[in-house]
Amino acid sequence: MLRAKKQTVPFKGTKEQENQLKQVIKELRDEKGCLMPIMQKAQDIYGYLPIEVQKIISDELSVPMEKVYGVATFYAQFNLMPKGDYQISVCLGTACYVKGSGNIFNKIKTTLKIDSGECTPDGKFSLDACRCIGACGLAPVMTVNDEVYGRLTVDEVETILQKYA
Repeated sequence: MLRAKKQTVPFKGTKEQENQLKQVIKELRDEKGCLMPIMQKAQDIYGYLPIEVQKIISDELSVPMEKVYGVATFYAQFNLMPKGDYQISVCLGTACYVKGSGNIFNKIKTTLKIDSGECTPDGKFSLDACRCIGACGLAPVMTVNDEVYGRLTVDEVETILQKYA
């Protein structure tokens, strides 16, 4: 089955952000194990670690790009795609899944035209799946930022999303 090209959002980094990152690299570069703290600070500055930011880190530290990318993709704390203003998370843990969260997740994907880990081109919504948010009694559950929606049905998805549009 062929999959459409992964949704991308144009990089919008500023010169100020780049200067801030280069200052962080300058301050930390001589410390042993500096790559992780630099990448964490870079994500704090940009909100995520796009390839352009990874390249700056690679160039400034004289570290192969493969190493920076390897760290960025190995650790769950790092995001390669930006997060939207409204971060949607759908629980796909057992209790939620057996009560239909997979269908809810698919409805959101179809409605927003993004997949898990992606952000809409306008930066408004991002979508992630999670394994459990500890609200099994409300299954199926999704969150939009800190707002929890429980006992959901597929029919409620569009109404909830319109609230944030």
